Amino acid sequence: MGGTRYDIDARYSRASKAGYGTKSAGEIFTQNAKRKAHESMNPNGISFRESRDSEVHPYSVPIILGLDVTGSMGHIPHELIKEGLPKLMGGIIQGGVPDAALLFLGIGDHECDNYPLQVGQFESGDEELDMWLTRTYIESGGGGNAGESYLLAWYFAAFHTRTDAFEKRSQKGLLFTVGDEPCLKTLPASAIREIMGKGQQTYTHIELLEEAKKKYEVYHINVLHSDQAVRADVGWKELLGQNCLSIEDHRDIPNVIKGIICDRFKDQTFKTTDQEGLDHIQML
Repeated sequence: MGGTRYDIDARYSRASKAGYGTKSAGEIFTQNAKRKAHESMNPNGISFRESRDSEVHPYSVPIILGLDVTGSMGHIPHELIKEGLPKLMGGIIQGGVPDAALLFLGIGDHECDNYPLQVGQFESGDEELDMWLTRTYIESGGGGNAGESYLLAWYFAAFHTRTDAFEKRSQKGLLFTVGDEPCLKTLPASAIREIMGKGQQTYTHIELLEEAKKKYEVYHINVLHSDQAVRADVGWKELLGQNCLSIEDHRDIPNVIKGIICDRFKDQTFKTTDQEGLDHIQML
């Protein structure tokens, strides 16, 4: 995956023909009418999603974007396909990070929803990213249990992704979750088995966060569009500190993510040795 480029002009032309700017979420996200996740995004049985270097992207930068697709957040994917995604990818590339590989996750509630985790692939091309985003089922579920399953993003990143950035260059990727509720505190082994097909251990959210942080810098974007989100902000800041990014307007999501990625990775080159593949990272 990730062997194609993001072409802004081609994307705008294709999006215009597809009607992304005018069609409803139901017309674009066709899994909604089917009321089930797309087969290709079902995590059951997945061993790994991989972000690998390629001739087109020799220094891949793995980025995971976990989108809350429960009721109060279901409009975010629609906003992204209309204009947010090209702003994000175009901004990253123009900001000096040409080799970003983005993986979409759909996040629900493992205590209440039928599809609490949906998984795309690491991609860099405009067509591929649009495909995975629009395959997402906006279940619009969640429950009255004071939280959503953001910890599933940490679980999947920690145990079911492999990246050349980390394996070749000891370089962490970036993991963003976007939501408006607290994180559920426990992921039982029974839930993992149901979602992934196997699982023997129960984890706390703290344990999964620490596992994810071994390979990713972990952020949460808390959208403050409700009293519940404002109350949740306290817990997120206790959990992530400055990596909890609080915003009032969901339209700021692309700019927030772009800024962090570009500040972290822009103008980096990687010097390799013939024998070991990597000597060091040199900042220009």
